[in-house]
Amino acid sequence: MKKLPTGPKDRQSILVNRRNLKMAGSAHAYVRGNTAKFYEWLKSLAGRKLPSGPPIWICGDCHVSNLGPLANAEGRVEIEIRDLDQTVIGNPAHDLLRLGLSLATAARSSDLPGVTTAKMLEQVIGGYQGGLSHPTRPARNEALATKTIKGVLKKALKRNWSNLADECIEGVSPAIPLGECFWPLSKTEKQELERLFKTEEVRKLITCLRQRDNDDHIKIADAAFWVKGCSSLGRLRYAVLVKVGKKKRGAEGFCLIDIKEAAKADAPRATRKAVPADDAQRIVSGACSLSPFLGERMLAARVCGRPVIIRELRPQDLKVEMAELNSEEAVATARFLAEIVGKAHGRQMTPGMRREWIAELKRNRPKNIKAPSWLWTSVVELIAIHEMAYLEHCRSYALQTKGSR
Repeated sequence: MKKLPTGPKDRQSILVNRRNLKMAGSAHAYVRGNTAKFYEWLKSLAGRKLPSGPPIWICGDCHVSNLGPLANAEGRVEIEIRDLDQTVIGNPAHDLLRLGLSLATAARSSDLPGVTTAKMLEQVIGGYQGGLSHPTRPARNEALATKTIKGVLKKALKRNWSNLADECIEGVSPAIPLGECFWPLSKTEKQELERLFKTEEVRKLITCLRQRDNDDHIKIADAAFWVKGCSSLGRLRYAVLVKVGKKKRGAEGFCLIDIKEAAKADAPRATRKAVPADDAQRIVSGACSLSPFLGERMLAARVCGRPVIIRELRPQDLKVEMAELNSEEAVATARFLAEIVGKAHGRQMTPGMRREWIAELKRNRPKNIKAPSWLWTSVVELIAIHEMAYLEHCRSYALQTKGSR
């Protein structure tokens, strides 16, 4: 096995190259990995013409893969927003548009016709308004009957510690295998993690799950730098295998902790008031408002002087994948996901705020189309921008790799 990088300076160029390779995989992957283009457009003249909703916590990067099943501390599972790196108090229209763009690029990657994209955006508005109007009502049965959503929920509910361990660390043995996905830690990083996991805050976070005792002791069994994600490549990311309690075995005896650097949010903010200056605290606050199942399992901390988010990975935590869908399935799934976002937004609004925001969304709609014209024209423009940027990214990457041979 070739020598693995052992410190931040050795890792950076490899991580950036991996990120660029992932983004070259497809236009959908490019949209997922490159939020900069989207935020640039939002700050442009066209982006500033979007309808303005009440300032609330928004995801900021509300693409399809950032939604999926999540388990809470009691073991209940619901589909919520699962990644809040870009969360800010902002315009809810930005989440709606980001989701529409993601769905449209996913449809194109599945070779679905443009008519399907138009129908998906209609259902995005319908689902979002439904969730917004009734933020505490369970998701509609018709949506749950879709193959994609039903499948990911069924899979989540069947999973256990062995499934998670097999997926992440190649087995349930108390060790993290070094290689392509996991790299050794520097001496400083080991010391920092040891310090962190001796704190009472981290112990309480890990022992809050129903099947554990509140007074359980925790101890690091193994830890490594984690080469994971796409947009997060190049930031601090650690996997920590933790032993919980002295006598527990199996699912109760070990857990896998994900520590992720909290970078500065690029998503436009409606206000800087009430948004914590510390980026890790910002993400936890946004998660508690948008995704309670996730927010209650997160902790803000610092490692090597940088803000990080700590959370235990649960076997039920999965993401929704929209690959190889037919038109009917894509449209139904689009409605369901938009409903989830609508609920996350609606929980933060008063009834009056919700009514005013729904009325604003209903303005400027063509007579025979449910989706407002601003959503359709914005998605079309953003697809064109991202398609050009994606091809240029692929060209640059090809030239770079050719030159490095």
